[in-house]
Amino acid sequence: MHRRTLLRLAAATTTAALATPHLARAAAARPFRFVPDSDLSITDPIYTAAFVTRMHALMVFDTLYGQDNSFAVRPQMVEGHVVENDGKLWRLTLRENLRFHDNEPVRATDVAASIKRWGRVDAFGQTLMAATDEISANGDREVQFRLKSPFTLLPEALAKSTAYLPVIMPERLANNATGKPLTEVIGSGPFRYVAAERELGVRSVFERFPGYVPRPEGTPEFTSGPKIAYLDRIEWITIPDDSTAAAGLQRGELDWWERPLLDLMPMLKADPNITIDTVDRTGFMGIVRFNHLQPPFDNPEIRRILLRAINQTDLVTAVAGTDKTLWNDNVGVFCPESPMATDAGLEILTAPRDYAKVKKDLAAAGYNGEKVAFLTPTNNQSTNAICEVTADQLRQAGMNVDLVQTDFGVWLQRRNNRDSLDRGGWSATSSFLPGMDMWDPASHLAMRGNALHAWAGWPNSPKIEQLRDAWFTAPDLAARQAICREIQLQVWQDVPYIPGGRWRQPTAYRTGITGVLRGVPLFYNVKPAGA
Repeated sequence: MHRRTLLRLAAATTTAALATPHLARAAAARPFRFVPDSDLSITDPIYTAAFVTRMHALMVFDTLYGQDNSFAVRPQMVEGHVVENDGKLWRLTLRENLRFHDNEPVRATDVAASIKRWGRVDAFGQTLMAATDEISANGDREVQFRLKSPFTLLPEALAKSTAYLPVIMPERLANNATGKPLTEVIGSGPFRYVAAERELGVRSVFERFPGYVPRPEGTPEFTSGPKIAYLDRIEWITIPDDSTAAAGLQRGELDWWERPLLDLMPMLKADPNITIDTVDRTGFMGIVRFNHLQPPFDNPEIRRILLRAINQTDLVTAVAGTDKTLWNDNVGVFCPESPMATDAGLEILTAPRDYAKVKKDLAAAGYNGEKVAFLTPTNNQSTNAICEVTADQLRQAGMNVDLVQTDFGVWLQRRNNRDSLDRGGWSATSSFLPGMDMWDPASHLAMRGNALHAWAGWPNSPKIEQLRDAWFTAPDLAARQAICREIQLQVWQDVPYIPGGRWRQPTAYRTGITGVLRGVPLFYNVKPAGA
């Protein structure tokens, strides 16, 4: 409680002045206003796993397939597909009248280039690309996948809603390298990004794209079915000060606050003009991430010892408070609701913490007081909270922790720096991803062990990669569950990351707003109050 209060007060002096001019516009003509958890500093969903970038991508881009509320795959941009040659040839036909935001038609060549760019970065995409000989266009509306071997999960890969979305963009943009983010946004979805009105640290603007043709059939669920834009203009306003955001929501100057501070929840719940909702049943899962390329965390024994230093309860309560209905500790590698979740070896995280022994064991493993540059984004309250708690736990374990405080955009970019500390590198950080991202091995970024191709931290674990490959070809659920048990046991050996618990984050919006879908904050199908 005290930590969250300090975070709130620290942000208050700088933010209210930035946000107030936008809240003062005439109500009669004002746009739909949303307060995201952090500023949209990167707009390229292939460059970063940031949750705010994913929400932006789901507005601005479309995907070939979507997912319903049970995560089942549904056609989206595709009209349908056929599978030939014993499962080694897939022919996907695009729907008619698909257009980009520059009013150019979406062609099969755009799709092929987009999937190739995504496949160089995404965990699931890399697996699909390894099974693919060629992706090509057969005319303007047919995309062909020629596979080396059958890959029955191809639609699931192209429907994924987890980090690094397989979005469709123009070929000229998709042909760019993935090592730096794209700065031009030409989408294929129901809303277009208004780059000219972007104000760094203040707001991002979106407008309904009149050229978007929703899917004509189906039920709107998560990322599937008709995506109908009822909102003409949406402004995302960055307000790190919770009191300002709460007051704006209560006065009706704001429409939706993504992640209200839990300390303010009783006040918001008491207001009949505000609806408290939980759109994502899988919640968020904490991640303690080490840089495996730099000392001291290039030493696997040091990483294993620190499994006994991290206290999940402290991490989740720093974000979600003391209401136990909102969080779970004793959480392993996979989302608790997933059929892949297991308790294999979980006692390494659940046994009582003994920091004196951890400190002694670290010294025996070769830790000699080297500086640990621990990154934290101070203007992202949830991430900053778990970073501060993790840094404190590492200090209790005897580590020389330097808490490097940055804004969220700098944190995202510096996290990709592989250089030494004196060249802007880093040692450790904490983060979180939606539970749906950690549902199974297909899209689980944090558990990957594919070295320089892995998510920032770059762990190298051939055994985890071998088990993950076996999961894709397992014959049934029981076999996949057995493999996931082995994966979790291997995670305790190689420690690509340390699980930090799971919490569910309520969201708050004005009563009368309808069409809010399940999964993540989405804006298609949403109607404003009174509509």
